[in-house]
Amino acid sequence: MTRAFFIIPFLLCASAASAQQQPGHDACARDVSRFCRAVMNNGDGAVLACLKQNRTRLSKGCDKVLTDHGQ
Repeated sequence: MTRAFFIIPFLLCASAASAQQQPGHDACARDVSRFCRAVMNNGDGAVLACLKQNRTRLSKGCDKVLTDHGQ
């Protein structure tokens, strides 16, 4: 039981740090799982290409992330 009290905060900090490193990740996560699930294991380039192919179907947040990053 005591171990859980030490592990949970560590996991929360690790996931928060990961989210800070990938600001667009949260905005596009749902779109990636919806439209690009088949290419998720093929690397970031494949996922980006898939998102671009589905540009008209993306959420506003994900579209903005792509636009802000010159995509």
